[in-house]
Amino acid sequence: MLWVVEGRPETSQCPRCGKRRPYAKRRKFVSTENEDHAREVRASILANRSGHGEAFAELDSFAEMEDYVDDVGPDDEEYLEASGIDSDAVDEAGNRASESRSGASQSRRETVRTALRELDDPTEHDVVAYASERDVPADYTRKALRKLVRAGEATENRGVYRLV
Repeated sequence: MLWVVEGRPETSQCPRCGKRRPYAKRRKFVSTENEDHAREVRASILANRSGHGEAFAELDSFAEMEDYVDDVGPDDEEYLEASGIDSDAVDEAGNRASESRSGASQSRRETVRTALRELDDPTEHDVVAYASERDVPADYTRKALRKLVRAGEATENRGVYRLV
């Protein structure tokens, strides 16, 4: 995996598996103050790895392509209206949904998943403690861990869990 990491955090987290590792142990390919340049370098390395380096070289920069996106195709409102959907009703529904979600906490299952993402080498005991602090019953947490492993969404190796 090649990541673009902003600043110098103590740890960085894998976006795929959620595992955290010390930032100092990460190999650096390029350091830059410009996020667009970092994205360009990452994309170039990935294109070269997959044998598409020449095609990538012919593309415009990310910043230029981002400017084109706004000019191409219909905007959201035009698309909805053309599909026979009232865009004002969609906006109102979105506002209501975000208002109701802003005060609500995450689900119990998502709390267990968050524990697996945020804790370093989480054991069942660690996940239960994390979830208990967030009012998730220990029995539920243990069942959720077993279900996540059974469903292939998490793995357990020598008592340590991680999301897949």
